[in-house]
Amino acid sequence: MLLIRHCQSSGQDPDAALTEIGRKQAEALAEFLSDYPIDMIVSSSYTRAQQSVEPFAATVGLPVHLDHRLTERTLSGSPIDNWREVVRDSFGDLELRVPGGESAREVLDRGWAAITELIDGGHRFPIAVTHGNLLSLILNSLDSNFGYDGWESLSNPDVFALKAAYNGRLVSERLWSE
Repeated sequence: MLLIRHCQSSGQDPDAALTEIGRKQAEALAEFLSDYPIDMIVSSSYTRAQQSVEPFAATVGLPVHLDHRLTERTLSGSPIDNWREVVRDSFGDLELRVPGGESAREVLDRGWAAITELIDGGHRFPIAVTHGNLLSLILNSLDSNFGYDGWESLSNPDVFALKAAYNGRLVSERLWSE
């Protein structure tokens, strides 16, 4: 399956739309995805994630299924100045929680539930469109070397493949980034 980080957006709110650059990225992403036998599209319910995959979905005639478990991590109940520090520290302390926010463990639990459901759902080649913090925590759970620096290196959009290794464990491979 493929895990995709959304294209460039106008903000962090759930209803933030793609920028003009983001819309062009979504078109390029659609062209890239056309090389894969995708038969299921699941997206975060946030507007920027949906808009990132809509050009591809329209091209191949597949619906975009929404899954709230793929939404971005709620880092805090209110804006915080040290949000980058919280993100960084979360890779070492999965239970770290800012008031009103989710811990990395909670994000991983819901993210993996959605991904596992897709993997076990009998689909030939599903894709999931999500957000940077959730994506980086998933990748970190597969490879501890993908931590804060990996999160910082993510682009909008970004595409990773999840595939079974020789030992049956899942591994990730970066396929494309903007």
